[in-house]
Amino acid sequence: ALGLLSRGHLVEADRGDLVGEYVGHTAPKTTAVFRRALGGVLFIDEAYSLVPQGQFTDFGSEAISTLVKLMEDHRDEVVVIVAGYPSEMNRLLESNAGLASRFTRTLLFDDYSTPELVRIVEHQADSHQYAFTPETTAALHGYFDALPRGEQFGNGRSARQVFQRMTERHAQRVAELDLSGLDLTSGDAELLTTLLPADLPPEGGAL
Repeated sequence: ALGLLSRGHLVEADRGDLVGEYVGHTAPKTTAVFRRALGGVLFIDEAYSLVPQGQFTDFGSEAISTLVKLMEDHRDEVVVIVAGYPSEMNRLLESNAGLASRFTRTLLFDDYSTPELVRIVEHQADSHQYAFTPETTAALHGYFDALPRGEQFGNGRSARQVFQRMTERHAQRVAELDLSGLDLTSGDAELLTTLLPADLPPEGGAL
């Protein structure tokens, strides 16, 4: 829309798309992905995986060198965006002298707040036709307040995983109920789709 790119399409890639399995395989593989993005945007997710910690003979360095050359040769034809955790991305930029000078703009995204994480879970629940009680919403706020926010924190992914665990625990809880005396054509059917505080995964447990 701004006229910066001729096409504006998005090509998303990760380490598996760029790094080959044997000598001489990486450069052509990286070049092919890059050329698909010409005229648009190349987005490399978890780009720090191109330089694994403590590995100096990895083919990822060849992918980086290839990218640096292609970015210079086609600097007016493509936008390249790399994404990942801040400390890991700093390690990536330091791995090649040409990278830092080509990635001159950095955007840092704050972690989602507790209310935002709760809204993500509520959106997931609504999409899958589940409902919350007010007590469940309050319990979710407490759960996310207590959740550690270190580098392993998954943000939206953590919220999605919490919802998945809640539906699993809900299914197990419902399976243990005696449904013989319930009228599932009335309000009793809400038992099958209502998530309760008891359905939250244990605090500190693996998601």
